[in-house]
Amino acid sequence: MSLKAWREIARPHKDVLEGTFKQSEFAADITQVANGTATPEYQDAEKFFSRTFITEGMRLLLMSVAQRLAGLGGDPVIQLQTAFGGGKTHTMLTVLHLATRKVSTDKLEGIPPLLDQAGITELPHANIAVLDGIALSVSQGKQHGSICANTLWGEMAWQLLGDEGYNLVAASDRDGTAPGKDVLAELLTKSAPCVVLIDELQKFFSDLKPGKQLNAGTYEANLKFVQALTEAFKTVPNAILLASLPESETEVGDSFGQKTLVALEKHFGRVESVWKPVATEEAFEIVRRRLFESAGDRAQIEGISRQFCDYYRQNAQYFPLETQSNQYFERMCTSYPIHPEIFDRLYEDWSTLDKFQRTRGVLQYMAVIIHRLWNDNNQDALIMPGSIPLDDSLVRNKSIHYLPQGWEPVLEREVDGDRSEPHRIDGDDTRFGSVQAAHRAMRTVFLGSAPSARDQVVKGIQVERILLGTVQPGQTVGVFEDVLKRLRDRLHYLYSDQDRFWLDTKPNLRREMESRKQNIDKLALNDELKRRVNSVFGRNSIFAGVHVFTNSVDVPDDYGSGPRLVVLAPNEGYTKADGNSAISAAEKILSFRGDQPRQKRNRLIFFAADSDVVGRLNDAGRTYLAWREIVSDIDEGKLNLDLFQANLAKKSTKVAESNLQQLVREAYKWIVCPLQLKATDKTVDWEIVSVSTNATNLIQEIENRLREEEWITSEWSPIHLKNLLAQWYFKEGVTDVNSLKVYQDTCHYLYLPRLINDQVYRNAIGQGLDSEDFFGFASGKDGDAYLGFRFGNGGIPTLDDACVLIDKDAAAEYREKTNPVPQPTTAAEPTGVNPVPPSVPGGSPATPPQPIPGVAPAPAIQTAIKKQFYGNIDLDPVKAKMDFATIVDEVVQQFTAKLGVEVSISVEIQAKSKNGFDEALQRTIKENCNVLRFSSSEFEEE
Repeated sequence: MSLKAWREIARPHKDVLEGTFKQSEFAADITQVANGTATPEYQDAEKFFSRTFITEGMRLLLMSVAQRLAGLGGDPVIQLQTAFGGGKTHTMLTVLHLATRKVSTDKLEGIPPLLDQAGITELPHANIAVLDGIALSVSQGKQHGSICANTLWGEMAWQLLGDEGYNLVAASDRDGTAPGKDVLAELLTKSAPCVVLIDELQKFFSDLKPGKQLNAGTYEANLKFVQALTEAFKTVPNAILLASLPESETEVGDSFGQKTLVALEKHFGRVESVWKPVATEEAFEIVRRRLFESAGDRAQIEGISRQFCDYYRQNAQYFPLETQSNQYFERMCTSYPIHPEIFDRLYEDWSTLDKFQRTRGVLQYMAVIIHRLWNDNNQDALIMPGSIPLDDSLVRNKSIHYLPQGWEPVLEREVDGDRSEPHRIDGDDTRFGSVQAAHRAMRTVFLGSAPSARDQVVKGIQVERILLGTVQPGQTVGVFEDVLKRLRDRLHYLYSDQDRFWLDTKPNLRREMESRKQNIDKLALNDELKRRVNSVFGRNSIFAGVHVFTNSVDVPDDYGSGPRLVVLAPNEGYTKADGNSAISAAEKILSFRGDQPRQKRNRLIFFAADSDVVGRLNDAGRTYLAWREIVSDIDEGKLNLDLFQANLAKKSTKVAESNLQQLVREAYKWIVCPLQLKATDKTVDWEIVSVSTNATNLIQEIENRLREEEWITSEWSPIHLKNLLAQWYFKEGVTDVNSLKVYQDTCHYLYLPRLINDQVYRNAIGQGLDSEDFFGFASGKDGDAYLGFRFGNGGIPTLDDACVLIDKDAAAEYREKTNPVPQPTTAAEPTGVNPVPPSVPGGSPATPPQPIPGVAPAPAIQTAIKKQFYGNIDLDPVKAKMDFATIVDEVVQQFTAKLGVEVSISVEIQAKSKNGFDEALQRTIKENCNVLRFSSSEFEEE
């Protein structure tokens, strides 16, 4: 079933639809009805009952009234006492129309089943007296022809029986003294069946003064009348009294009014039957019947309500638990086309306001809202808290009428209207604007928090109720969650704590923060961003240094132990659309170190921010610094804030810091790498790739990306070194080249490979010397002779100014010339002929050695294979650290570079002192030896 708009199903009453209703019409005036001057909705019994929902309390009361009038029992006195606007007067009107009707009871909607239940077949008409405490005066009597009724009892008697009734109490009326119980009983008996309705009795008593004689009698006389009247009604079986008393302090007034109320409650309490007030669920139907001519077809109402409830169940984690029950479905059907959340907020929150009358106030408020929504062609499926058009002047005025001063600018700037922040947020982001997310969220927050912003112990409305008041089936809940975060970060009168939001007329600290943010120094911002960017790089990496926001003069121009990563400043960011800022900044550092040309250009790699994120990064940096400054001022006593605001400032600082750190990771993503594809082309080619902003280790992610793109070399095969030598060095008869120069050239020129460090280079040489397929090596050169010549016999050489790499063919030729390979000798086949002995220098054949008789011939001499090495050296303890490093480089690494060689190193330390070692030194040495895991360490006596 499609989700139809409420206006396509429900139909408001004509006066609501056309806006011709008057707010005062919702305030029933019992005197006007008694006089026949009320509007048709209240004056005509049929119309009145058609718009009246008979609540449970009203049903019980009307049954009691009907039974009493029919002489079948019922309560003689009923006291109506509820909060302001609780429906007391409206209930009295139902009794008035039922007792004085001009049509049969079957034409009064809701009455026939009530009479059937009471066992009454025919309800008699009754005489009625209406005493309105607001309409009657204590100083001026009320004229009825020649009779002037001064007191309550004089007016009541005349209304019940005219002149005859008045004559029974005439003397008491003139003197201002209360008639006795017997006189009143006689009056009621003669006028029975009768009904006496006393409305706003406490208001009448508030004008009386104890001990002071007025036209209406004394205070004491009127109290005596009330007591006598309630007693008299008990004696007349078909007479009934209904009196309304206030419950709220607003209606009671001063201390005298409170005293009067206590006295009246005492007298009525002897014989009363307290009326059950309107329940919230019943109020749904009261409001709906008064405002809507038709709520719509039951099937359509159930269809819409079912779609909402199904949506709430499918997204149960976002909505209150109560929405998961079938009872909530029934509530939605009962309140349609108004969402139950509106009623809950009005009856639970707004009804706590002194000036807000429960049912009457809801009627007045909702009539204005429905009229505006109808004229604005509102297409919501239900009238929800998020639907309330607070930009409309009538609705806005009605909303703030019940609130303290100061809400007008809050509504205008931060809730609704063309100049409000929600309007800008919805306009700037189509994701929000398509569902008016910001508008609807803030309207809901206002409805749920404005009445009790100052007085609540736990402030605000929960997120789940905000979502309940805004989201409709088919919409994405996450959009409204996101807009709440946006609103929280931008509004000045919106507060939030954990999962609760509320509005207040007192601005939050955001305005203070925004003011300070505008004054954040650029240098302070740069220093903070530099510190934050620095913190995202780990210490262990291939880079000799990570230089964050560093001037070219401070980026070293050296060979280093690895390449250098230069992190460009935020304003030197990169985007695919325009990367000029990053490339221009990188070119400057690549070309110069200060004023001097840079030599080791192939040691630099650059890292840049995404220009599209830089604006948010700078804003986040300023926000954090502003919050930090506020917290500092709070701690130093420069800002006088309450505990909540102080805690909120600290919490906001943590959130701002987290956002800043996240944006640093989000912003810095571009590796900017200089290359030269051709040696003859002096222009630099810039290759740019992005890294994942979600990687747990950023520096490792950068390293991995550089390896993937082959922009750094951590392992170099000797074949690549051989090809490089052949391409760039072994040309035009050149057969050797200084090996250190080759490494240094890889650090200088962008068209050569970018080696991580010299160890990668030396490993490639060592691997190449394991065979005769690549090149030769010599530790130095003396004329045409190579010193420390190696070719095919392995080893990792040292790099210095003397060592050279030799072309493969030249190395083979040199070895052949200087150290010819010996020819293997083979044993001659026995031929029976003695072999000719070799000649001696004199030219005669040498005499072969003869065996000595009795002595065994010596075995042939063979060269032994050496399989172990031992070395021992004494180190100067002052230079031990430096010397040991040299030993590792020059000796140990010669072994470790060979496969299958096992190397073990033991360190022996001996120390002697003529004076002995003190306890502190001994303890320190022992602890350090334990940490370093010495196999043994002992101090001994001589």
